[in-house]
Amino acid sequence: MTTDLTVSAQRLTVEHETLYRYARAVDMAQHIACLRPLSDEGQVLEQFEMSVSPLPAQHSTRRDAFGNSRAYFAINAAHKELKVVARSQVQVRARYQGLDPAKGATCGEVRELLTYRAEAPFQSASEFAYASPYVPTHDELRDYGAQSLKDDRPLAEAVIELMNRIHADFTYAPASTDISTPILAVFDQRKGVCQDFAHLMLGCLRACGLAGRYVSGYLLTLPPEGQAPLVGADASHAWVSVWCPGLGLPAGDWLDLDPTNDCVPDTHHVRVAHGRDFGDVTPLRGVIRGGGKHTLLVRVTTRLVKEGLKELTQAPK
Repeated sequence: MTTDLTVSAQRLTVEHETLYRYARAVDMAQHIACLRPLSDEGQVLEQFEMSVSPLPAQHSTRRDAFGNSRAYFAINAAHKELKVVARSQVQVRARYQGLDPAKGATCGEVRELLTYRAEAPFQSASEFAYASPYVPTHDELRDYGAQSLKDDRPLAEAVIELMNRIHADFTYAPASTDISTPILAVFDQRKGVCQDFAHLMLGCLRACGLAGRYVSGYLLTLPPEGQAPLVGADASHAWVSVWCPGLGLPAGDWLDLDPTNDCVPDTHHVRVAHGRDFGDVTPLRGVIRGGGKHTLLVRVTTRLVKEGLKELTQAPK
């Protein structure tokens, strides 16, 4: 049985531009782009286009194992510059209205559901409960997470507290790390960027036997009142999604949390993809022949088209 719910929504546009400049000509290149936002009951992708210059000789799209859209393209002509521009228009709906963190399963109950038992039914969330290339499990992360993730606590309540603690204990410091910075280095220096905050929280969850996904996307950052939006001021963003069965919300069993901003994502967050860590959802990657040294420029602009929309949607069966 389904129930119609009236939810608020906002319509956002996103322009994501990636520009590579090479010291020498690239003879051949093959790339994978993960730039098309998700479209589901909580987010409706209304328009999407992606342009590539120089024009690819081959171009195809398909879904990966996590349900994300990936674009594959090959460039066979020599080039010293690669430009990829993705433009999206998305209606983002509030998915966590009525959230009561005291409801749902406890940490201990969810741990038990994720624990392997012979002949037990497969739990699909379990694939996000184990170490991954960018999120190894460490005793330090287990000890830090265990302060919040106690067996008898409601999981939603506990993970929100963990998010609060990470936000309070760690400093957001642009350019303080890069993707090669180990998660323990971030933990020790107590600072990083949004992908570090996401990896850190995932490391705590998984070390404590819980399941969490890495979410890539965009965040609408509002300028001060009376000031125009700054083109290129926004950037790609990252947060986490925790498997919290039993909350009874339209969003289902996954609860999104943004430790960088200490909030439950609402209509300011645009979801592009989810996976085990950054490596599964890298916006653009590939292999090239030639090129030498290169420079990279990324510009993201997220703008509000219309706010306060009222939409009818259906809760999951």
